[in-house]
Amino acid sequence: MRMEGEVRSLITIGLSVLASLCYSYFIVSKIPKGKLRLLSLLPIFSIFFTLPLLLSSSLLTGITGLFISWLATFKLALFAFDLGPLAADPSKSLPVFVSIACLPIKIKKNQHKPLKLPLNFAVKVLGFGVFIGFYDYKELIHPNIFLGVLCCQVFLFLEVNFDLCNSLAKSTAGLEAEQPSDEPYLSTSLQDFWGRRWNLMVTNLLRQTVYKPLKSAAEKVVGKRLSPPPAVVATFVVSGLMHELLFYYVTRASPSWEMTCFFVLHGLCLVVELGLKSLFSRQQWRLHPAVSAPLTVGFVVVTSFWLFFPPLVRAGAFDRVVAEIKFCFELVREKLLTPLNTTMLKNL
Repeated sequence: MRMEGEVRSLITIGLSVLASLCYSYFIVSKIPKGKLRLLSLLPIFSIFFTLPLLLSSSLLTGITGLFISWLATFKLALFAFDLGPLAADPSKSLPVFVSIACLPIKIKKNQHKPLKLPLNFAVKVLGFGVFIGFYDYKELIHPNIFLGVLCCQVFLFLEVNFDLCNSLAKSTAGLEAEQPSDEPYLSTSLQDFWGRRWNLMVTNLLRQTVYKPLKSAAEKVVGKRLSPPPAVVATFVVSGLMHELLFYYVTRASPSWEMTCFFVLHGLCLVVELGLKSLFSRQQWRLHPAVSAPLTVGFVVVTSFWLFFPPLVRAGAFDRVVAEIKFCFELVREKLLTPLNTTMLKNL
């Protein structure tokens, strides 16, 4: 009964999103860009923020919250001012508009540089499956090692899902999308990690919706040289609040604000890092990547152990998601693979 309810909820969500985007494509796009167009999109924003509450599955709720409540809403907010990936373009068809709005993809503009440590889709899926298997032995694993497993699992989960979205966008709308991340494990600074390597779709949206407008506004108050720090911190605050919202969607528990603290901490540390870079650049001195890369990745991992993962672990979010993924694997095995094997054996 629960599965039937989830299917009905997914259908409702799909139709609601499609209807909302058709309204945006055919009606809102005809409204002059600016505040009036933004006001016309406010009902869509309210719908998108409530859709994940229709679901009870932690996995589906998290994906819907990320793809629709966060990314699609931010893309439409940019669309209100004719900016971002949904900016008005007469050649952009409805399927392309819907694909860009719903999927966490960034359209490729230039030839993507080759990866230094390539991880193809099959390797990512295999690695994700291996880390899922660790859950059967988590009671035997040291807590810090288990948190390290969670780090790898989150990275691979996002990579696999975003790769699937890239493939879907290419097959349905002919869109060539960039890679979701660019080897974040090779980051040599926090600026490198957050600005150029990790979760590039989210990074690009936050840069356009929060950082640039606030930096421009801050320039009028504190000048061009001092405008980046408040804009950086504000961007990380918004990211933290959106992660708290996703946490609420998945767990239905009141936020502990640890995630927000995680992002505020990184925002403040990034401001300090930028100041140090400016200071030492005059002396043409910088850390070798062999030193800065372990320090950067280590800082991200340690602070995530401290602030990011604990609320998710306490709420049992990972346990529920892993159980749902295992259920899906078992369902595929029973409904698809077993009958297929039986048919093949009969034909031999």
